[in-house]
Amino acid sequence: MFRRLSDRNESTVSFTFNAAPTTACSGDSVAAALLAAGHCITRRSPVSGAARAPYCMMGVCFECLVKIDGRANRQACVIAVEEGMRVETQDGAAVVGQEE
Repeated sequence: MFRRLSDRNESTVSFTFNAAPTTACSGDSVAAALLAAGHCITRRSPVSGAARAPYCMMGVCFECLVKIDGRANRQACVIAVEEGMRVETQDGAAVVGQEE
């Protein structure tokens, strides 16, 4: 569905998404890295459980909320992916201030 516009020779970083090893180009946002790797669902709605995905890619809509390294409610579109990062789908509403 999504693909890069160019095949530039860029450095890569490794991270996990729902415990699956994933790679991304250095400098990608978490949302861009997930979309490029074919992962379109980042969270599930707290009301209906409907799958949600990144939408605006600029931090306005909050559709791309994920857990990053145990912290919930992180906007995947405004956070750069880092080596060893652990990203997980956020299912429903997260309790504010509660970390794993």
